[in-house]
Amino acid sequence: MLKRLSIAVLLALGASSGQAAEFLLTDSQQGLDVGDWKITSDKLGIKSPVPFSIEKKRLHGGRQEGVDLLIVDNGVMKITLVPTRGMGIKEVKGADLRLGWDSPVKEVVNPAFIDLESRAGLGWLDGFNEMLVRCGYEWTGHPGVDDDGRLKSLHGRVQNIPASVVSVTVDEEPPYAIHVRGRVDERTFKMSELVTWTQLSVVPGQAEFALQDKLTNHADYENEYQIIYHGNFGAPILEEGAHVSTPVKQISPFNDYAKAGLDTWQTYAGPTKGFDEMVFNIKPLADENHETLAAVVNKAGDKGASIQFDTRQLPVLTLWKNTDTLKQGYVTGIEPGTSYAYPVTIEREQKRVKQLQPGASTQFDLTYTLLHDSAQVAAVEQKIAQIQGDNKVAENETPIAKE
Repeated sequence: MLKRLSIAVLLALGASSGQAAEFLLTDSQQGLDVGDWKITSDKLGIKSPVPFSIEKKRLHGGRQEGVDLLIVDNGVMKITLVPTRGMGIKEVKGADLRLGWDSPVKEVVNPAFIDLESRAGLGWLDGFNEMLVRCGYEWTGHPGVDDDGRLKSLHGRVQNIPASVVSVTVDEEPPYAIHVRGRVDERTFKMSELVTWTQLSVVPGQAEFALQDKLTNHADYENEYQIIYHGNFGAPILEEGAHVSTPVKQISPFNDYAKAGLDTWQTYAGPTKGFDEMVFNIKPLADENHETLAAVVNKAGDKGASIQFDTRQLPVLTLWKNTDTLKQGYVTGIEPGTSYAYPVTIEREQKRVKQLQPGASTQFDLTYTLLHDSAQVAAVEQKIAQIQGDNKVAENETPIAKE
């Protein structure tokens, strides 16, 4: 039988004061894990116009042994979260649209089987196959040796840390929003004490979901932090002739290899053997509320996905184009962040590494929307065009840094 959340836990999670059904699925301090579990709108007695369900199940076999999935079906899409992997999102499936990609990594790999420091700091790639990966928070970017002589592995640790607390809250009043919360701890003696409460919220019948993450420094000393929200998209959106749209103030290639693709950064080739990844650093424009949008759209312009974010929280955008073969991983990344993907030493020199004072918190808010038809795509691209306005894009052919 599920354990109801205590008032203290609810306050820590930031739950609303309205009527809601709350369920605690995992709590490491209590030694609590409910195992396989499912709740539906019918079982809750909620008369939602669109029936919904939330299911937790455990995977077995191979390197995915012991991994928990949490599947939120809101009636029009299924969101598969992975609490065992930092509350990342494996994929989102709509009726005719999928957000995600096909990686050579076929299993949902348990972090217990990953050595982040292997392959000179590239061990993170052993589990990389999700639609949404949080890269951070203690550091992110390409691997490298920090000023203190320690190796900083690719894209940080948070995606390979199982959530210590997982809960589900369902509002019992319209529009019956579903909230999945998880706490992921980056605690290392003498190093860091960063705690992130993640929250995914979705409304039954709506083809979008919101993320609200709160990062807190629980140490007595200030702590650096970085984050890149690595959103990854493959077929059916990504294809030859697909394109990306976002309002741009400035763009530059990540390295010399990407210089050759600067003129065509907005469009995609089909699967191309021998294509190395091309990465572009973007400084986005935003509206009067500091909000901006990025969208990736198929060739026909009738399917896509958009990401809305706040440039005060996430001031830069990384575009990752990996149009290699289908088996190798045909994928693009649309990645709002506090930093670009250079090693932390470079990002620190360029003053993009943030500081969090003792006891202080910071928050990140993003909304992901599935675009199912040409009218929805056109509406998003119109908003992007309005933000761009008459502002010219400053193209810098020289990479802003050298690794």
